[in-house]
Amino acid sequence: ALTREPDLHLVGVVPRFSDQGGRVGRPPNLVGRQDALDVVRRAGGDRVSVFDLENRVGTPVYVHAKVCVVDDVWTSVGSDNLNMRSWTHDSELSCAVLDDERDPREPRDPARLGDGARRFARNLRLELWREHLDADSDDDLVDPASGLARLRAVASALDAWHDGGRQGPRPPGRLRTHRADRLPLHTRAWARPLYHLVVDPDGRPRDGLRRTWQ
Repeated sequence: ALTREPDLHLVGVVPRFSDQGGRVGRPPNLVGRQDALDVVRRAGGDRVSVFDLENRVGTPVYVHAKVCVVDDVWTSVGSDNLNMRSWTHDSELSCAVLDDERDPREPRDPARLGDGARRFARNLRLELWREHLDADSDDDLVDPASGLARLRAVASALDAWHDGGRQGPRPPGRLRTHRADRLPLHTRAWARPLYHLVVDPDGRPRDGLRRTWQ
């Protein structure tokens, strides 16, 4: 979609650190995350914005939620992760919502596809963005374009404050630009097979359906 639609932007919020530690557990998880980020960044370039979160004293917040909002129209909330294990192996539960009620606030049809913004999807996005920004109102957030600019500005200001030694008052907000750790080549060589075989196994049956689903 990022390749096909030059006006499409992707905003992602991920944990700063993997919940798996150690010399064996951490690298495969980093490989899986980095591979996914590389795919979308190759497709979208600077239209892909990835953040992580911290609390007001600077401690990283682990994001375990799986929420997706598309064009202020369609929403998914659930337990499944964006990986093969979650989609084909583990027991998961998610709910997709397409609200009948249209939102009258501008832009009324942000994707310009005739679907219109829907009340549930837009309100959920705004609630999350207000929380990430420590914002009290939806000013500049209803329009996804101006909202994205504000997300980036807040994250940049907080990054600069940290990089400058935390001098002066802490800027508002909880967003940081996600800076993924790059594993050395020799570590990726053993971590990638381990990721696909153990951490993120493919649970599809090894028969004709496998070829069909691919």
